[in-house]
Amino acid sequence: AAVDIQPACLGLYCGRTVLSVNGSVETYGDCGVCPRGQRTDDNKICRECVGSPDRYDWLYLGFMAMLPLVLHWFFIEWYSGKKSSSALLQHLTALLECSAAAVVTLLLSDPAGSLHIRSCRVKKLSDWYTMLYNPSPDYITTVHCTHEAVYPLYTIVFIYYAFCLVLMMLLRPLLVKKIACGLGRSDRFKSIYAALYFFPILTVLQAVGGGLLYYAFPYIILVLSLVTLAVYMSASEVEFFKDLLVRKKRLVVLFSHWLLHAYGIISISKLDKLEQDLPLLALVPAPALFYLLTAKYTEPSRILSETGNGH
Repeated sequence: AAVDIQPACLGLYCGRTVLSVNGSVETYGDCGVCPRGQRTDDNKICRECVGSPDRYDWLYLGFMAMLPLVLHWFFIEWYSGKKSSSALLQHLTALLECSAAAVVTLLLSDPAGSLHIRSCRVKKLSDWYTMLYNPSPDYITTVHCTHEAVYPLYTIVFIYYAFCLVLMMLLRPLLVKKIACGLGRSDRFKSIYAALYFFPILTVLQAVGGGLLYYAFPYIILVLSLVTLAVYMSASEVEFFKDLLVRKKRLVVLFSHWLLHAYGIISISKLDKLEQDLPLLALVPAPALFYLLTAKYTEPSRILSETGNGH
């Protein structure tokens, strides 16, 4: 198609929309913001996003989808107490809420009614922060060209969080009210109250740091999973393999951390070269095994006793 590049279109993300197409000749509008679902090409023309998210994009969306679920499970476990028999059902309900929210979000995304979504390719970090690149040609008037250059990776997370919150408010209070035995009236809804706090925090985190999370989430997963695993095993006083086998709950927590380790490794390697990347998954149990093998040598009481005997 013939491209008219005579009038300058300033700004990194400003572009001209295609008004009409007559054969190989295109007519363009004024330089400005691209419509939703489009981004500029190399010639500053707004083109529709027709690609599909690659593997790394899906892994990023999976990470953002896991955040509320993991927080739900954490606060349910934190407030359920040892005497409550409702924790498992609340865990399953939280999983149902987040899964249903993810499916509904994908079905409503373009193309509607399909689990596939069309997207624009992420080229660099600035694609996430187009509002910072509005040009001022005369240093007085600002041309606003803010649009979702990473469509729909930015806004689809907000839609998902909204559905998670709505489904939680519809399902969880009824469930907790009926089955939360062993908890006081003031305690049984604390996990729901916690969600009302962390959902706004997650929304602000995505709004401000979405681009940074996109590039850093694999390393965040690895670091957090390692730290939380060490803290949990230390707080639970897990020292030997038999301690894990005695209580199945500890084994579930261990396998959950292993899944997070594997997710982080896969996100970093992207599994581009299977023969090189798959062996890295053998490192998943390494931190837990190292902790179990060395815990008896680093027990504080033993160190203090040996230090006292030395003096």
